[in-house]
Amino acid sequence: MKIGPYINFPGNCLEAVMFYKEVFRTEEPQIMTFGEMPADPSYLMPDSVKALVANAQLNINGNTIMLSDVPPGMPFTGGNNITLVITDDDLEEIKRLFNRLSEEGSVEMQLQETFWSKAYGSLTDKFGIGWQISAE
Repeated sequence: MKIGPYINFPGNCLEAVMFYKEVFRTEEPQIMTFGEMPADPSYLMPDSVKALVANAQLNINGNTIMLSDVPPGMPFTGGNNITLVITDDDLEEIKRLFNRLSEEGSVEMQLQETFWSKAYGSLTDKFGIGWQISAE
């Protein structure tokens, strides 16, 4: 069994997916917009919703992360209900990921040696997603 996160965004999912694709150097993500979904005759979709992401999948080193926009009218609570943890044995890659993800975000704990890791830090990225990054 694999368990992966599903992250919702308030209309900027495509931007987030492309940012994460670049940061993690992934293959092209699978993206479906609301406009590409089968039409529902009981719901006339506004044009402004058609370009929003209904579902996207990124494969990051064998881990599937799913993402989507929350359509207008549905509640959105940004970032405080999910934290993603990245562990790697490559210290340089840990530093690179921490630095890139913290761009335009906020750092809760600078990347530093702890009793459990040669390098550990936590941050919230520019999309409000919390990350913990740790060298194994």
